[in-house]
Amino acid sequence: MDPVRLALTRRLVTAFGLDRDLRVVAAPPAGDSTLRLVHREDYIEAVKAASADPGSMHGQYGIGTLDDPAFAGMHEVSALIAGQSVGAAEDVWRGAALHAVNFSGGLHHAMPGAASGFCIYNDAALAIARLLELGAERVAYVDVDVHHGDGVQAAFWDDPRVLTISLHEHPGTLFPGTGWPEETGGEAAEGSAANVTLPAGTSDADWLRAFHSVVPELVADFRPQVLVSQHGADSHFEDPLAHLAVSLDAQRAVQWACHELAHEHAGGRWIALGGGGYAVVDVVPRSWTHLVAIAAGRPVEPETELPEEWRAEVFARGRRMVPGRMTDGRWPVSWSAWENGYDPAARVDQAIRATRNAVFPLRGMLP
Repeated sequence: MDPVRLALTRRLVTAFGLDRDLRVVAAPPAGDSTLRLVHREDYIEAVKAASADPGSMHGQYGIGTLDDPAFAGMHEVSALIAGQSVGAAEDVWRGAALHAVNFSGGLHHAMPGAASGFCIYNDAALAIARLLELGAERVAYVDVDVHHGDGVQAAFWDDPRVLTISLHEHPGTLFPGTGWPEETGGEAAEGSAANVTLPAGTSDADWLRAFHSVVPELVADFRPQVLVSQHGADSHFEDPLAHLAVSLDAQRAVQWACHELAHEHAGGRWIALGGGGYAVVDVVPRSWTHLVAIAAGRPVEPETELPEEWRAEVFARGRRMVPGRMTDGRWPVSWSAWENGYDPAARVDQAIRATRNAVFPLRGMLP
């Protein structure tokens, strides 16, 4: 979670001149009443206590752990990140913007009453909760981070107004160990959660096949008024914390697909968030700059060379070279549609089938 990944993303966005096509907005931090839309009051108070005295927490509420160490100002910075996603939701719902991006957000593991997986406040869940508070009746959440979007799923487990879809590495091989196909929503909201569990080593064609075999049909059936998507870059083959083999080019293809789904089914209303991503120089800035460019209506062609001033800054910061272009050399990426046939011996097809069989009938759809 090195903040350099955010700084370098912002610098790359600026180097491409994308900021000239955007409103860059500093929303206020999320206040206590907003945080309570998702998080328990005792947890918020615990975060504040740890923020004031980091040595006071030793694992309570998930704070003071290896993943979520306490640090001075943790409440303030976490509330600030959450406030940007909530502000994005407000602007999109009220029509001040059609698309909004907060690449510092996407902290999808935070639970209502605990920190988890580098996440203190769940800005994605808070943005959705704010949309519901403003009157939204149907919000779809699509999470393509390599880790299961467990905190968002938990926040809306019993709420049929929110459809959560997560594509992630198999729970048997990666944190947080949840997100099985059988997790389909609570008794009051059966069929409102969908999870696709991808085997380690899944690469572009299979990753895209899984996305397109599940997400578009569910979103079309749900008819959301807003699409919220989380674009953790840690599915990349260079990421040190996971085991998928997805390229920057496939990530860009899914970003574009989310943009298209928003326009096809949600009146264009799209809130795009960051998330994980631990190849903090080579991968994250390029991936999220593609995301910003798509949202801005100025997509960057994959073969585009990285601006020299940005490469010089990276070298000055860390004395390292970076890739020369906005591609991993796999563009254009391709995949086989689900309608082209099911291979019972293919592990990705088995995962797709398990998800469709678990969720689609609950929604009155054919698996």
